Amino acid sequence: MTPKLPLQELYTFEEFIECFPSDGKRYELYDGVIVEMPPPTGDHEDVLGFITEEIAAEFKRCKLPYRIPKTGLVKPPSAKSAFIPDVMIVNRDNLKNEPLWQKQSTLIYPESVPLVVEVVSTNWQDDYYKKFADYENMLIPEYWITDYRALGGRKFVGNPKQPTIFVCELIDGEYQMTPFRGNDRIISPTFPQLNLTAQQVFDSVI
Repeated sequence: MTPKLPLQELYTFEEFIECFPSDGKRYELYDGVIVEMPPPTGDHEDVLGFITEEIAAEFKRCKLPYRIPKTGLVKPPSAKSAFIPDVMIVNRDNLKNEPLWQKQSTLIYPESVPLVVEVVSTNWQDDYYKKFADYENMLIPEYWITDYRALGGRKFVGNPKQPTIFVCELIDGEYQMTPFRGNDRIISPTFPQLNLTAQQVFDSVI
C-alpha cells in the first residue's frame, strides 16, 4: 500500500519518492511542490514518438551504450525538483555511478544524461524557463525544446510565431540556444550525423 502524502505544502525529494502516488498518473516535483502532469494530446505523442524513433535509430547505428527509459526521473543537484523528460537519453555506462537509479529510477549526474527533449505544451513557460534553468544547472550537455505548435513567447518563436526546435548546447556552463525551422537540418552535438530536419518533426503529426 502506498503511504499517503504528508499534509504540508512543500516536500523534499525523499518524501516525494516515498509517497509517490500509484494511481497511474504522472507527477513531477517543482521546487518542493508536487505537480500532476496533464494527459498528453495525440499530437504531442506523435511528435514525441517520432523523435524517440529517430534518435534511437541513430544511437543504435553508432553502437552507443544508450537507452531511452519510459518514466525515468532527473534530479537537479541544488533544487527540490525532479522531472520526467519527454525523451531522456541515458548513457548506461555511467549507471553504476548513480546512487538513486536502481531503486528510484532517478539520475543526478550529467554524464548519465547526454540529451533531454521536451515537447512544448500549453504550459510552455516550464520548458523555456524552469526546465531550461534546472537542466542547465544540472549540466546536461544538450536540451531540445520542441515547439511544434509555436506556443512559446514571441521573443523565442518570432512574430508571427513559427514552429521551432531549439537545440540548447551547454558551453562553459551555460546553454546556447540555436533555433531550427522549416527544412533546417537539426544540428545535434550529441549526434552530429543525425539526418533530421525540423519540418520532418513537425510533419510527424497526423
